[in-house]
Amino acid sequence: MAENEVIAKSPCLGDCNPNEDGICLSCFLSSKENDQWNHVGNQERLAMLENARQRQKAKSEGRLMTEIGTINRA
Repeated sequence: MAENEVIAKSPCLGDCNPNEDGICLSCFLSSKENDQWNHVGNQERLAMLENARQRQKAKSEGRLMTEIGTINRA
């Protein structure tokens, strides 16, 4: 890992509140992303965090969160 590489930290707040699409309204990870968090590398975690950030922004703008990222990852 590079010296200046950002380390992804879980956005989980311990207060799961999934909507009907499986997106937690507390941390904005999809249920699939949350399940995979401990099984993927830092780069994929950073991508998940970006998806979560974009979902949070979409929600605040009244847009659909399901259009962001891949919710049903294999």
